[in-house]
Amino acid sequence: MEKSNKRTTNRKKSTSRKKKKAKVYIPLNSVISLCAIVVGICTAFLLIYSFSTSVDFSHRKKEQTIVKKQQKENEIKKAPELTLPLESPKKKAPQVAVKTQNDENKIKNLKKTEAAKTEVKKTLPEKKVQEPVKIEQNKQKEEIKAPLQKTSDIPYIPPAVNSAKLVIVFDDGGQNLNQLAKCLALPFPVTVAVLPRLPHSRESAEKVRGSGNEVILHQPMQSVNPNVNPGSGAVKPGMSEDEIRTLLFQNINEIAPVTGMNNHEGSLITADREQISYVMKVASDEGIFFLDSRTNSETQVPYVANALGYSYYERNIFLDNKKTRENIISEFMKGLSIANKNGAAIMIGHVWSAEILPGVLAELYPLVKEKGYRFTTVSNSGALITP
Repeated sequence: MEKSNKRTTNRKKSTSRKKKKAKVYIPLNSVISLCAIVVGICTAFLLIYSFSTSVDFSHRKKEQTIVKKQQKENEIKKAPELTLPLESPKKKAPQVAVKTQNDENKIKNLKKTEAAKTEVKKTLPEKKVQEPVKIEQNKQKEEIKAPLQKTSDIPYIPPAVNSAKLVIVFDDGGQNLNQLAKCLALPFPVTVAVLPRLPHSRESAEKVRGSGNEVILHQPMQSVNPNVNPGSGAVKPGMSEDEIRTLLFQNINEIAPVTGMNNHEGSLITADREQISYVMKVASDEGIFFLDSRTNSETQVPYVANALGYSYYERNIFLDNKKTRENIISEFMKGLSIANKNGAAIMIGHVWSAEILPGVLAELYPLVKEKGYRFTTVSNSGALITP
């Protein structure tokens, strides 16, 4: 019995030992697949979470930008004077980008910055834009004042009475074309008296007409001094009426068309009633006016004109009997007084004074024009003297 009990106990031990040694083995493929499933589930959860958070973040960012834009618009509406400072930082941005881009992009961005600067200048207040213009205007005023400071010898110019007219006549045309050009360059109309039978007589007359100015015949006549040679084609003592008529007809046709004539020298002839009457008859027959240069205080032109019923003009001022600046200005001021009294003044100068006379007249022109005086020609002066 004891032996049987021992065997049974041994069997139990053996069976129990066998049970403990029994192990469960899981296939490797199933383990790997299980791990892969777990990893896939985890990554899926992570992707879903990250996507949801990114969507949420983008929505929040959009909402923030919309809110900021609304705030800026409200600020701009409330304070419109702050528009320029708000725009300036945006226009400075291309300057930062230039440093990081290649050469071509640098050039493009530089152009953009220059365009942006011009736009900013356009949007600036009017005062800032007008500042450089004011500076330029001041410079121009200084340039205009500069010659006036040098010409302190010009006296006070009285205002014109009823738009008084000033007539400038240049005698002795036909001698020098360069001197004539300076006289024709003046900014107002002039009358030029051209001498006949000189090398430049015909060409001088053509240049005067081409410039839009008035041409008259500067008819030579004998002076009281017999030693003074009046030049070719002159009216001389003892000439008959037919001789004078033929002579004047030739001289007029040489530089024609002309609107009138005046005397060159001629103090002897203008004082002779008979001979000056012949001259005035030819002028009337040719349909041109006669301008008495008044080289002689004993001129008989007024008497003859009254007797024949002719109208005529007469000189009021000689500008350059003394070829100095002081004398020209002094005589010109006398002409202004005569123009204000009579409505017009005829002032005679000479082409050979081109080195000084045109320059003084050009200097005086804007001053007298500002005072209301008008420059014109003899035939348009309204200074015709009628019997």
